[in-house]
Amino acid sequence: MRHFDFAPLYRATVGFDQLADMMDRVLSNETGGQPSYPPYNIEKTDENAYRISIAVAGFSDADLSVEVKEQALVVAARKAEDDAARNYLHRGIATRAFERRFHLADHVRVVGASHEDGMLHIDLAREIPEALKPRRIAIAKPQAAVEKDVVDAKAVN
Repeated sequence: MRHFDFAPLYRATVGFDQLADMMDRVLSNETGGQPSYPPYNIEKTDENAYRISIAVAGFSDADLSVEVKEQALVVAARKAEDDAARNYLHRGIATRAFERRFHLADHVRVVGASHEDGMLHIDLAREIPEALKPRRIAIAKPQAAVEKDVVDAKAVN
């Protein structure tokens, strides 16, 4: 395992704390330590739209929880304990409790969620504020400056 020290990055930059924290978080979570349950997909549905699909077979809408807090999407599920009366010969469908976190980038918000056919779909949209969007600057013609000088010269004479 490699260990990277980000202390020089913190000393030499201002305002990049989130980037350094994200890199530290990604490097500290190796693939072996990542939980694999439940399986999920992340797809890009449009230029500024995304969808997270999580396989939640065996869970009802009441068992699922989707919330956003501190730039993180938290999906959790807890199954009611009504299986105690059942006698399984084989139990292959996992309905154990889980909590899955997805860290959201700036200006990404959750648009909605739907649960159908054992899949939980969470739709996300990136909404860039007008102040951050590129804008075209009109270039003034130099003729306006020449006319001003002519007017000033006529006023003096």
